[in-house]
Amino acid sequence: MRIKFARLIAFVVVFVNIIVIYYSLRLFLSFGGFQAYYTAPTIKTTTKSPLKHVSKLVTVIIREFESFENDVSATVQSFVNVFPNIQVIIIYDSLPYPPLDLNLKNSTTKNVKGINLSPSLKVPYIERYPVLQIKTKYVLFVPDATRISSRQNLQWMVAEISKQPESVLVVPTSNKRELECLRINVNVREWTLKYNSIKGNTCDAVVGKHLILMETELLRKLPEPFILPFPHSLYIQTAPLFVKVKILRNLSVQEGKPVLKSHHAQWKQKQVNSNRLKNLYKVFQLKQVVRETGVTEWYGCTRETARCFGPILDLMPSYLFEGRWTPPCCLSNLRKTAKHVFSSLDEAGIRYWLEAGSLLGAMRSGDILPWDHDVDVGFNRDDLLRSPWLKKAKDKPVVDTKGFLWEKATGGNYYRVNYSKTNKIYVNLFPFYSKNGTMTKDSWFTSHKNMEFPDNFLHPMSSIEFIGRQVASPNNIRDFLELKFGKGAVENPEYPNPSRLPFP
Repeated sequence: MRIKFARLIAFVVVFVNIIVIYYSLRLFLSFGGFQAYYTAPTIKTTTKSPLKHVSKLVTVIIREFESFENDVSATVQSFVNVFPNIQVIIIYDSLPYPPLDLNLKNSTTKNVKGINLSPSLKVPYIERYPVLQIKTKYVLFVPDATRISSRQNLQWMVAEISKQPESVLVVPTSNKRELECLRINVNVREWTLKYNSIKGNTCDAVVGKHLILMETELLRKLPEPFILPFPHSLYIQTAPLFVKVKILRNLSVQEGKPVLKSHHAQWKQKQVNSNRLKNLYKVFQLKQVVRETGVTEWYGCTRETARCFGPILDLMPSYLFEGRWTPPCCLSNLRKTAKHVFSSLDEAGIRYWLEAGSLLGAMRSGDILPWDHDVDVGFNRDDLLRSPWLKKAKDKPVVDTKGFLWEKATGGNYYRVNYSKTNKIYVNLFPFYSKNGTMTKDSWFTSHKNMEFPDNFLHPMSSIEFIGRQVASPNNIRDFLELKFGKGAVENPEYPNPSRLPFP
């Protein structure tokens, strides 16, 4: 009996222990169990990751296409297939003809919009200004005939640009074609644009077919963000802002249907782009373009066009008030005219010398002052009739055998030799004569150019390097210039009329 009672007591004790262990284990697990002593590494995630909402961050813009032959419809379709809610803007200068055939579903048609940049009485300004239509943080410029097959590339681009704000990201349309990197130097003051090829993935401009991702805020800072040819025009505007273009060579998208393959289409596009370039450089007032190959191109300032600036008031060309110096094409034409004049005067046996601001330029750099608009030459009035062209110009303007126009100035009793009858960039010829030991000139106005001076500056004559050749000059050049312009004239540059505009 005692044994049975002992067994019962043992069974109860074991049962109670099991119950205690069970509830203790439940309590232990409710406080995290072993996690309270060991925490596994975790990866931070966010339900609002920007990579999952690319359609809300990016607007696709199609600007590079020709109305006479393009693949715009299929390019747009490719993007809306992958991103059904993404905004697409097609920008054109005039309504494309033939019309674009956008066969899109009703749900995506509302997200695709065309904007005509041409003024219209039917369309208010705000509706034809694309920047005002963009509501997203980024814009993606897509060239014609491009295909995107997955979301991944654009997601990676957005992730990358979020790390590099104020930059422009570029992705090639095919990894088979290498993009060329260029450095750009835009010199507004000197009207010049220069390119240099560089190696690497960071530059100022890219040559080759590619996509461009940039912040909309940066786009708004550009003066003419959509002017053609694109993207050539875009990089000319971002370079002065020191915006860097970065090529993501590890990414690429597919190319679409080949376009402009026929010789006629290529010829037509070449003609169109040539006109677009001329217009682009005219809008941005760029006269000299130096290509990465070293070839120099001139825009404007030919013999058949008028000079780049209007009448001169108070010796001050209008471009000086715009913060610019003399257009380089004008300086080039002025050098040609001056060399022709020097050769003509030498051939006729006329005694002449470099005068005023031109002599000042020769002293400083051996060239025309970069802000000067003419070349000044003095000559002995007694020699005038030795030149057949000056002799003829006394009565009426005359064009010589080289196409230069010789004429007597309408006021001031002096002569001018113009680059051409149309392009009146000129060399001034001031006739001086000796009177009581002073070289003087018959004139109703006085300036540095025709100021009297002792004739001993011409006895003997000297010479100086100017525009690539030796040109006759007064002796003691520094004393001569300080007589006309004041002490320290050679070292201290000034504009022709410093009272109107001080030298920057």
